[in-house]
Amino acid sequence: MLSTGLPQGAVPKLERPGPLRDRVYEALLELITTRALRPGQHLVESELAGHLGVSRQPVREALQRLNTDGWVDLRPAQGAFVHEPTEEEADQLLTVRTLLEAEAARLAAADAGSAGISVLQELCAEGEKAVAADDVDAAVALNARFHTKIMELAGNAVLAELAAQVDRRVRWYYTPVARQRGQQSWIEHRALIAAISDRDEQRATQLMREHTEHTRRSYHGRAKD
Repeated sequence: MLSTGLPQGAVPKLERPGPLRDRVYEALLELITTRALRPGQHLVESELAGHLGVSRQPVREALQRLNTDGWVDLRPAQGAFVHEPTEEEADQLLTVRTLLEAEAARLAAADAGSAGISVLQELCAEGEKAVAADDVDAAVALNARFHTKIMELAGNAVLAELAAQVDRRVRWYYTPVARQRGQQSWIEHRALIAAISDRDEQRATQLMREHTEHTRRSYHGRAKD
């Protein structure tokens, strides 16, 4: 077991062709987002390099970029650590998410066709199965896909671009409360689908506001990692 907390072989070796530092960045960001690398965890360059099957240089470059993007803290004479988000940081981002997704729900209710609604229903069914199986990783991924699909159905490219900028951090904050939200989250998704299917813009907006607010409150009330 590495001190990074990742079991040997848990992450596949990265392919050599292409911009390796970008691949290392994406691999580390995914591990942080899913909390395989947990907030406050010490990140040792040599161990991460060995785990990913690369030299230390692309790992160092990736950590510097992650620091610039706010995912990693570089501390003098101590090294790199996964950033520990403050309650204020989380609150600000989840509040912005509510604004973006409430508008997306309204636009989706105005424009979504039967094909798009069918996709939402399929994602919801898969999410319910993941919750029943206590598969948190799958539930988090399906939750993200569900919300991304609503953003897609909204048909506003600028709104989608803004949402994409906060998507990874939303997943980061949602992961520790996914089990707590559990089936209730998907019940709320079902209600959203019904409102969108009925083309009820006002109800879709209100339901999405309530849904995202429930997640925000769950995050602030969670048991600490």
